[in-house]
Amino acid sequence: MTDRQAGPAGLFERRLRPLLPGVLIAGIIALASQFVAEHYGAPAMLLALLFGISLNFLGTEAQSKRGIDFGSRQLLRLGVALLGVRISADVLTLLGWPVVLMIVGAVVATIGFGLAVSRLFGFRFRFAFLSAGAVAICGASAAMAIAAILPRDARSEERLIFTVVSVTLLSTLAMIVYPVLAAAIGFDDRTTGIFIGATVHDVAQVVGAGFSVSEETGNVATLVKLLRVVMLAPVVVIAALAIRSFANGGEIDGRRPPLVPVFVLGFVVLAALRSAGLVPELLVQVASEASRWLLVIAIAAVGLKTQPRDILNVGLPAVALLVAETAFLAGLIGLALRLLPHTLLG
Repeated sequence: MTDRQAGPAGLFERRLRPLLPGVLIAGIIALASQFVAEHYGAPAMLLALLFGISLNFLGTEAQSKRGIDFGSRQLLRLGVALLGVRISADVLTLLGWPVVLMIVGAVVATIGFGLAVSRLFGFRFRFAFLSAGAVAICGASAAMAIAAILPRDARSEERLIFTVVSVTLLSTLAMIVYPVLAAAIGFDDRTTGIFIGATVHDVAQVVGAGFSVSEETGNVATLVKLLRVVMLAPVVVIAALAIRSFANGGEIDGRRPPLVPVFVLGFVVLAALRSAGLVPELLVQVASEASRWLLVIAIAAVGLKTQPRDILNVGLPAVALLVAETAFLAGLIGLALRLLPHTLLG
């Protein structure tokens, strides 16, 4: 009997019921992480990852394994797709083209830097692109989106976990240090907002750092950060096309990947609809919140599949590479802001 013949009940029994235990476990971890984050100020995504790792024995249980795998892949892709609803064309007009071009150039340069120096640290393109993309674009969310299109091997998940943990910790450190650094350099509130939005990895830390200086700094930093999020779609599409052409003869896991990943297409479509004013504000808020929860659930599921010793296997060279990429981005943006005429910054 097919699922169609069995009706909704058959579909639930065959397709959905086996996923429920694992998805519910990841969902409970996400709820706990959000509760702790709201009361103690720690990043929810990092907490979800750590809580998941602490319960990793559940990732090998027959009853929960399928749902955890589903959460770490399909829910991750859906969460990234829904990120597109946060994007609006207003970002480009409010910041001005000089700032837009500077941010786009910095994203491309940081990814290029990571790929260029990765061999010095003992890594090939997988970890180089994963780490540099996370640093250049939007931290943990970018890391998960990039990991979804990279050819998988035995160390794929440990590299993802390591990158998420590292960029979150570096982002938290930057949230504290960068406002002080910007003041020492002599940046005004708007320039400080551009600096913070262009260099801090994760959205939550950008907001925290920006509004700790002033309301103007916080607003500008958030807009610049959203512009970096916009870069996620073209970067992933270009990378997917390159991987499709060159990696493993154009095949991943024995099959040829799609020309454009479906979740990236969803991101682009939602961004276009939002920019065209076709998405009601209520739906924007609902989809944005759903995206955040899906990504927290997904990273909890990734944690449930991870052994702590696997993270340590990545080693100190990986830390050095991520720090080098972070320092390169901060130095590049800081230099650009010093050299650009103040009139071009708005």
